[in-house]
Amino acid sequence: MAKTTKKDKSIEESLWDAANKLRGKVESSEYKHVVLGLIFLKFTSDKFEKHRQALIADGKEQYADMVAFYQKDNVFYLALESRWSYIMENAKQDDIAIKIDTALFTIEKNNPILKGALPDNYFSRLGMDASKLSSLLDTINNIDTLKDEQQDIVGRVYEYFLSKFALAEGKGKGEFYTPKSIVNLIAEMIEPYKGVIYDPACGSGGMFVQSMKFIESHNGNKKEVSIYGQEYTATTYKLAKMNLAIRGINANLGDVPADTFAKDQHPDLKADFIMANPPFNQKDWRGADELLDDPRWRGYDVPPKSNANYGWILNMVSKLSQNGVAGFILANGALSGGGEEYKIRKKLIKNGLIEAIVILPSSMFYTTDISVTIWIVNKNKKERLLDLPGGKRNYRNRQEEILFMDLRKIGIPFEKKFIQFSEENIELISNTYHKWQQASTDYKDVPEFCYSATLEEIEKKDYSLVPSKYIEFVNRDENIDFEDKMKSLQTEFADLLNQEEQSKTELLNVFKELGYEIDL
Repeated sequence: MAKTTKKDKSIEESLWDAANKLRGKVESSEYKHVVLGLIFLKFTSDKFEKHRQALIADGKEQYADMVAFYQKDNVFYLALESRWSYIMENAKQDDIAIKIDTALFTIEKNNPILKGALPDNYFSRLGMDASKLSSLLDTINNIDTLKDEQQDIVGRVYEYFLSKFALAEGKGKGEFYTPKSIVNLIAEMIEPYKGVIYDPACGSGGMFVQSMKFIESHNGNKKEVSIYGQEYTATTYKLAKMNLAIRGINANLGDVPADTFAKDQHPDLKADFIMANPPFNQKDWRGADELLDDPRWRGYDVPPKSNANYGWILNMVSKLSQNGVAGFILANGALSGGGEEYKIRKKLIKNGLIEAIVILPSSMFYTTDISVTIWIVNKNKKERLLDLPGGKRNYRNRQEEILFMDLRKIGIPFEKKFIQFSEENIELISNTYHKWQQASTDYKDVPEFCYSATLEEIEKKDYSLVPSKYIEFVNRDENIDFEDKMKSLQTEFADLLNQEEQSKTELLNVFKELGYEIDL
């Protein structure tokens, strides 16, 4: 019997295994800035050296230390103390952490486009064991960033490390990363070919990276896209800037990390495409009297202070251009509920803005196990000319309909306990959406998968956007209004507790009548 051989590890996996072994007692949330900062340093240095040698080979040695001759070709200029070769020469020295900090500081100082992007005095403050840091340098030194530029080696490594760090940090952390297959699905649905792309909670910039990959894979022109974003957390803001710089993606992420609600750094922006994964169910996102008159909710009720979900929705709606479309992720709680959220949701539906609601499988996110949904909001929902059998034609007004999709039975296993979408899954979902959007006769409602609901149907359901209220289930036992069922179970549980309390009181009274004082 032939021996089976283990699958060869990719360069990403090999580097991760080697780097992770050197982490020691450093928290994963801290260690990611060490590793990703060093990958960035290696990449920029390799590009600099290649460009420097090209200048010398062309007889332009006198220009080899002039910043302008690098910046004009989108290459970062590196002073001697910032070059990887210098770092490696000093890798075994006790002060190597200080030298790395100096290298990063000098790169940022010489390249204004990197302002606020690189770790600031991070390595010396962290106090990582010098021998482990030296070994980590040796590991990252093995990345040949120039081996095959078509394969985007460094981008692949960076992306892989981001996902692995998000997995390592787990629930309650890792908010800087949205699983790639979800981002790919949103890109395939809203098709950000050209124009302005915006993400109001951009994390480490994954939405932008996948947008550019979408454009490349569909033979588009990346120069026809402008990118704007904002990120609140300072360390994640730096990750995003490095992530984009590694891929040569120019983006305006604001001058500083800042709260999108309290300090909107793009107040006049009108975006053609919005892709976002804002924080789920954010509490106390505004003061009691703050933002009450904010122009972003003009025409709608003020979103409740207790939960920012509808604040994010209205922020994005306000940023859309006349024909803009947004694909974003929210916790399922935003699909129903009362108060101001109900009033806002009802108006969004009546205004014809909500195009699709797509419920995702559980276990897709590394940071939470709550159920989540993709919303597609489109300012340009249109009547579509529909070709009917027998050569007949008619108009289908998609402004009067919303597509509901249930993806909870779709996906493939990932990292043992998670789910992701395969390329085939993404193709099926996005094709179904586009066929519906274009009113193609190929679109059909499919039980347990998709349903096109009319505005009249949605009104009858009191403007709920819970997909299970509309999508048909083959097994009638599964055709449950989960929201109502949960409320019913909660009521039953409360009644049981109340009955138990009543029984306890009655029992105590019996003992009292018998002259006993007891404590239950």
